[in-house]
Amino acid sequence: MWRWLVVGLWLAATLASAAELRVTVRDARGQPLPEAVVMLESPQAARAVTPLTGVEMVQRDKTFNPQVLVVTRGTAVSFPNQDTVRHHVYSLSPAKPFEIKLYAGTPANPVVFDRAGVVLLGCNIHDHMVGWIVVADTPYHGLTDPKGTTRLAPVPAGAYALVVWHPDLPVGSNGVRRAVTLRDGAPVAVDVVLAEVGR
Repeated sequence: MWRWLVVGLWLAATLASAAELRVTVRDARGQPLPEAVVMLESPQAARAVTPLTGVEMVQRDKTFNPQVLVVTRGTAVSFPNQDTVRHHVYSLSPAKPFEIKLYAGTPANPVVFDRAGVVLLGCNIHDHMVGWIVVADTPYHGLTDPKGTTRLAPVPAGAYALVVWHPDLPVGSNGVRRAVTLRDGAPVAVDVVLAEVGR
């Protein structure tokens, strides 16, 4: 009985020390921005990163699906081609330059994204195909919904850099950064305006 009491007290203390961040992202005109990437970075968060499993960036109807994919550092991503035509996927981005030459089906070897940053994807055969993989150096990340909002929870209390990125930012941008402090059990709401989007 005492053991279960100790476990219960530990669990209650862990939950009490967890914080919650709600972020709303808008453009320069005040319109909500869906598919904005929101991340909370800190040295402690970087140490807590583990690779995701079973992650895919699908090509379907000559588009990347999803158009914006967020993964943690070290994640292996497969690139299945579900179209009846072949694709030639590549990136020249410093975070992960790579190339999967003309292929159909699913390549045997996934691509491991081992550096944090924004990776712009293209297809050498279909120039209109564009996608992004954002490699996060934190387990605390999310994508905004159609209302431009996302919720990160539970997050350990502490000081973080809030990073917000959107595909409509200029190529090469790593997003905007803002300091934020989260306290035990206290939800925090933050509004972020990406002034370079929607002018």
